[in-house]
Amino acid sequence: MSATIPAPVAPAIRARFSLNRKWPFYILFFISGSPALVYQIVWQRSLFTLYGLNIQSVTVIVTVFMLGLGLGSLAGGRLSAIKGINTLRAFGSIELLIGLFGTFSLRLFHWIAQLTAGASTLSTAAISFFLLLIPTMLMGSTLPLLVEHRVRQTSNVGDSVGSLYCVNTLGSAVARLLACLRSLLHA
Repeated sequence: MSATIPAPVAPAIRARFSLNRKWPFYILFFISGSPALVYQIVWQRSLFTLYGLNIQSVTVIVTVFMLGLGLGSLAGGRLSAIKGINTLRAFGSIELLIGLFGTFSLRLFHWIAQLTAGASTLSTAAISFFLLLIPTMLMGSTLPLLVEHRVRQTSNVGDSVGSLYCVNTLGSAVARLLACLRSLLHA
């Protein structure tokens, strides 16, 4: 004898099951968003101490972040469209690469600054640009990958994009708030 769910109850159970299956992705993407703005602040300040604080360095760093996120989003969209790709595995691999770069980035910046001490403004701008382009592209590629994974499960593009983007932005905002609070407490 098989248990069947009465017709009026089935949608409610499916919706509840679907909601329970969403939370791990939301938590994952909340955590993924947390370091993004913190990386921007830390890398920006690190590069300022190495190359100086002026309008050119601010412009280069903000530009590369925005360009990298945009290009990464395009690349992530293309990657997610490849037949048979495991988007969660790709997402995880990219997050590991971002974390690896974050772990060694300050040492890398310092080492590069020693090699390029006294370089022209144009050279330092180009160096800063290329140091940050790859990790920011990696950051930008994560949303399309996770959205594609959710769309494959739910067939709802709007809900997938909106909710994941919201959660990721919230993660960034919370991390930025915590970083500010930490600096206020240690000032």
